[in-house]
Amino acid sequence: MIKRELYMDQIRPFIRKDVVKVITGLRRSGKSVLLELLREEINDPKHSIFINFESKKNAKYTNPDTLYDYVLKKVGDSKEKWYLFFDEIQEVANWEEVINSFRVDFDADIYITGSNAKLLSGELATLISGRYVQFVIYPLSYKEFLLLNENKTFADYLKLGGMPFINNIIGDEKAVNLYLEDVYNSVVLKDVVKRNNIRDVDLLERIITYVLANIAQTFSATSISKYFKNEQRKVSTDTVLNYIKACEEAYLFYKLKREDIKGKKILEVAEKYFVVDHGLREAVYGKHMEDIGMVLENIVCLELLRRGYSVTVGTINGKEIDFIGVKNNKPIYVQVAYVMPDKATQAREFDNLLEIGNNFPKFVVSMDEVDMSQNGIVHLNIKDFLLKEWE
Repeated sequence: MIKRELYMDQIRPFIRKDVVKVITGLRRSGKSVLLELLREEINDPKHSIFINFESKKNAKYTNPDTLYDYVLKKVGDSKEKWYLFFDEIQEVANWEEVINSFRVDFDADIYITGSNAKLLSGELATLISGRYVQFVIYPLSYKEFLLLNENKTFADYLKLGGMPFINNIIGDEKAVNLYLEDVYNSVVLKDVVKRNNIRDVDLLERIITYVLANIAQTFSATSISKYFKNEQRKVSTDTVLNYIKACEEAYLFYKLKREDIKGKKILEVAEKYFVVDHGLREAVYGKHMEDIGMVLENIVCLELLRRGYSVTVGTINGKEIDFIGVKNNKPIYVQVAYVMPDKATQAREFDNLLEIGNNFPKFVVSMDEVDMSQNGIVHLNIKDFLLKEWE
């Protein structure tokens, strides 16, 4: 079991503190494992309660009163600190009320997971507003992938992606694809269709396919609506937006807004979308090698998010900067290319960054092995970019 130190380091300062630790992310991305790691680190089984609400045997505890009574019976009038671990808390009706009661009524250190970004956006969430910290968990980074698979290469990561369970079946490509298709179907059916009461599942899947086909490409809901019109199917832009939003909330897609670097303002049209795991895209849509430039961009985007950057797509003087990442109020700028075989391609990637003109870090990332750094702009092979501490 990989230790996932990136997330453990983020959570450790809050262990035994009076805030609810909320761990969110895509279904099967490793949230349950992280709970297990936290339980091991705290190491107090005598005063710990763990419930996975997706297990049939725990179905009765999705009733908040039954859950409260169960915990009350366990804790009793104990004056000692108790550790409460609840996996997929969104299955509990009005979960915020019962979690807040645990926080108020007991000396409890509380950890919860959920597979929906709207977990903390409802009216009831105001009950724990200001009393929680949230951590978003992503599929395995390339670095984590190598920790589990020392004999594997970037080519393997490029093809398979980072869903944690695939490391148990990594030698069987057919089994990996079947597993990833199952993950995709679970996310779509449980976290998108069921949670949002979507009736036109065929339309939803067509929209998802369109987004998967166009990751890292600038497009709008209007362009998708026009695409369906050309297919002799009338779909409103509102429907498109709602369906994509539901996928975002399930952590299937991440939307990046475009930013005018000179004007320092966010542009409200034609965002870019990225998929949470490029291996999922390959299993569901395919065409990795045809779209390798887009897939590399997707990998870099998720790495920036994973490392805690707020990420946008930049524009300056009519030129595009693939990514602006901001952390601790300091930006970095990243261009991504497949390969740069000639001076013209190099100029296109480097010249865009030269337009920016400030002294913050700038990177060009590609599959090239030869260092092409120039004019203060660092060129990195994508493997080095993903493995190095370049902040």
